[in-house]
Amino acid sequence: MAGDTMDVLPGLVGFARVLAESGVPVSSHRTAMYLDAVGHLDLADPGALYWAGRLTLCGDPDDLPRYDEAFARWFTDDWPAQEQRSVSMPQRAQIAALSGVEAGSGDVLSDPEALPVAASETEILRHRDIAALSPAERAHLRELLNKLRPQPPRRASLRSEQARRGHLDPRRTLRGMLTTLGEPIHLAHRKRAKRARKVVLLVDVSGSMSPYADALLRFAHVVTRHNPATTEAFALGTRMTRLSRALRSRDPEHALADAGRAVPDWAGGTRLGETLRAFLDRWGHRGLARHAVVVIFSDGWERGDTALLEEQLARLHRLAYRVLWVNPHAGRKGYAPVQSGIAAALPHIDGLLAGHSLATLEQLLQEMRDAGRS
Repeated sequence: MAGDTMDVLPGLVGFARVLAESGVPVSSHRTAMYLDAVGHLDLADPGALYWAGRLTLCGDPDDLPRYDEAFARWFTDDWPAQEQRSVSMPQRAQIAALSGVEAGSGDVLSDPEALPVAASETEILRHRDIAALSPAERAHLRELLNKLRPQPPRRASLRSEQARRGHLDPRRTLRGMLTTLGEPIHLAHRKRAKRARKVVLLVDVSGSMSPYADALLRFAHVVTRHNPATTEAFALGTRMTRLSRALRSRDPEHALADAGRAVPDWAGGTRLGETLRAFLDRWGHRGLARHAVVVIFSDGWERGDTALLEEQLARLHRLAYRVLWVNPHAGRKGYAPVQSGIAAALPHIDGLLAGHSLATLEQLLQEMRDAGRS
């Protein structure tokens, strides 16, 4: 078998080169894997030869059509089309194009340094503006949002816990002395325990925020689902709607559907001052906002009285531990906080962040975790 492989080695390498020229990012490592796999196969079996190349030379579903075409041109005329129809794989829109050296320029296999580098579609999508995504890219974004693992902000508890270092624990030390005839051989220590700090998410679902509302509510669902006991979520519009119960559902589609049915003024106007006053009067002063990390997702377009908004934000800032404002437009080049709502909010918030992309939402999770430290 090894002798047969050596006889056809130029043809196999030539096929890998043709595949690279067709746009598939074939590396020298994948080529070596392909040759090793072929060495264990019956070269007279076209099916085995086809699958050996498909499993070793292709790294993405978008490579399969190019692979089938190259295989048909190099080895046979009619076999791969039948084989391809028997296996259907889900295709996703290709977000990232090849960067660096173009696939058809030069001898790719003979010069590993000149191998075309396929930019990671996930990495590119992380920095794309959510409002500019295609339907396929939005579907991919939903998958990435579901993979987030948010850690809640933490604060010092009134209780203590065992520790290797810290303050001396007299009670445990004395208890241990009972087993050592009164000798304090082992000193016990304790430290302040940590507990999760409350998080309140206020999501603007007005018309001006509609390009971002779905993604932001999915983000709120992820945070709520992972920390249901300490997270509350509300929708802001012309009125305040509590979404915490709907967003605690495990399935994101069911959660978003329930949230959509609960919001009566979806894509309507924005009265931030009035809705914040309703939140503080009904929930905030009763303990929901006390010592909590409060995050407001809004572009700051206020249809109501900005003086009222400033007054309510001052109340919220006195109650909360930290107040963060997330404005999707803040991530755009040349942005200035001149909207009436943002201008009124700036003196009473602890940070203005962008929330226009997955990367900025990941940064927000870090800011929320850091903001909770006492």
